[in-house]
Amino acid sequence: MGLHTAQKKYFPLRGIDGVVRLFTAELRKSEPDLALLSLVLGFVEHFLAVNRVIPINVPGVRFEPLEPDCPSSCFPTVELGMISALYERFTAQIRGAVDLSQYRRTSAGSSRELVKKVSDVIWNSLSRSYFKDRAHIQSLFSLITGTKLDSSGVAFAVVAACQVLGLKDVHLALSEDHAWVIFGKNGEETAEVTWHGKGNEDRRGQTVSVGVSEKSWLYLKGSYMKCDRNMEVAFMVCAINPSLDLHTDSSELLQLQQKLLWLLYERGDLDRYPMAMGTLSDLEDQDPIPGKETPLQIHMKAVTSAQKYYNNEHIYPYMYLAGFHYRHRNVQEALKAWADAAQVMQEYNYFREDEEIYKEFFDVANDVIPTLLKETAAADSPGEEGEGGEGADMEPTRQGAALSALHDPECFAHLLRFYDGICKWEEGSPTPVLHVGWATYLVQSLSRFDAQVRQKVSIITKEPECQDDDDQSSEDPREGRRRGPRRESRLEDQSSSPAAPTSPSTLPPAAAQPKKVGDGVVRRRSSQNLRAPETEGPAKSPSQDSVSSPSSQQQASPCPAGPVVIFQSEKMKGMKELLCAAKVNSSAIKLQLTAQSQVQMKRQKSTPAGDYSMSFMKRQRKSL
Repeated sequence: MGLHTAQKKYFPLRGIDGVVRLFTAELRKSEPDLALLSLVLGFVEHFLAVNRVIPINVPGVRFEPLEPDCPSSCFPTVELGMISALYERFTAQIRGAVDLSQYRRTSAGSSRELVKKVSDVIWNSLSRSYFKDRAHIQSLFSLITGTKLDSSGVAFAVVAACQVLGLKDVHLALSEDHAWVIFGKNGEETAEVTWHGKGNEDRRGQTVSVGVSEKSWLYLKGSYMKCDRNMEVAFMVCAINPSLDLHTDSSELLQLQQKLLWLLYERGDLDRYPMAMGTLSDLEDQDPIPGKETPLQIHMKAVTSAQKYYNNEHIYPYMYLAGFHYRHRNVQEALKAWADAAQVMQEYNYFREDEEIYKEFFDVANDVIPTLLKETAAADSPGEEGEGGEGADMEPTRQGAALSALHDPECFAHLLRFYDGICKWEEGSPTPVLHVGWATYLVQSLSRFDAQVRQKVSIITKEPECQDDDDQSSEDPREGRRRGPRRESRLEDQSSSPAAPTSPSTLPPAAAQPKKVGDGVVRRRSSQNLRAPETEGPAKSPSQDSVSSPSSQQQASPCPAGPVVIFQSEKMKGMKELLCAAKVNSSAIKLQLTAQSQVQMKRQKSTPAGDYSMSFMKRQRKSL
């Protein structure tokens, strides 16, 4: 069975608006046609980024200018004949290979055997040998015309194939760096259908329960996205890769992705999809559409989404937010967002399959933050850093913000929280995180702050002795450390803060208020809800439903004794005196940060070595 008459009437698709009209019509249906939409996007991406022959036409493909009198900006016309033929090839292949009568189906939904069979069909249709980490092989167009798919593309193709077979209970499941499928009643069953990284064993058909129980970031401790059909459409839109090469993007594909994400966002289809909102925010920051929400507003909605729907156990919303502030040289806000990301990360165990997020944190700690602080120092003392350097050309307002950053104890407190989260992430993990390379840049970053600034930060290394009963019964000794008003009262005494503690009943669940150091909200979690970043100060009534805006954050008065940081990691606790010393002791800090004696290493079966460079839907594009 081919395309329906109602679908055919939208063809030929001319320009970006033609594609958007088709997506709008499909999203209005209870079952948007994943195969059709993926073929359309793949066709467009192929002729705009892979085989970019504009303005020379190829047989059967016409190009029309996106704007009058602008022949350099063209868009391939999507003809019905081409898409219909590809669609029928895909559906015939799936239906011909899977005999539904041979598989049991219950009221709960599809069986594992049936899901595994569909994954076999997709798996066996791929070329036996191809570079699986290349760009532009995520769509069904790539599968049908080139028999190539990347890892996430395989998972999506399995879901699209299940839709072709009428298996409405099979959906895509997404972490921040992996994809699998869910099926059965309420999506309670899970099945691996693709690989992760290069050189990993084939785990197809297995559940993801082991990865969830191990607390690896790859499976987000179970707080992964369970997609509906519209979120699966959003996934394929996020997977659009506009890259022509390492340095050039297709402006037409960027515009198409941006308009489709706005369509999904304004329909509410991205409400549970933080990374898609991060992608949209970045597109808006690059080329804003007048009259829309600002990039910062969308970033904050992404953070709120992760807190509300995913236990505040996602990392990328904070990374996207930090990237935004970094690009705009909002030093304190960028450091805060990175610290918030690390505080979420501390609750995970590091496995080699989590290497993608390791590389993110490694780059931030050992490149991005040192560069930012160097620019800040250059703005503060342009003569010392070299005239005409990066800091010398800063705008006056930006330079003013930079001038204050290295003299702001809150910035130093955020830096400490960032490293404390990473050190805590390492504890109990089967794979070490920190090495001397980290220590070198930690010392460099610490040295950017004068002793008098560092000494204004109060560091607490001991937990309150009083614990709630439910905390004491927690199986994980790291759970439930930040509970109840006792913490606030105790810290209130230590910091001589006159403010009354905020009642726990006024706090939203899952730390829906990521605040700056010193704005008075103790974020806590039960054994189900992730602990949020550890900072304390004068209490302030938070809003129940939204993340505080930067303007409201700026109005928060700092604690008279300065910001307070509660260390959770043994390594940072051991460095307490070193961090506030008049002179930074480089050797002692390096020794402490790299000391494996503080890290309780688990005996673990070795993870196969390999190049885990492949990932999807992340801030950096795939290598070409």
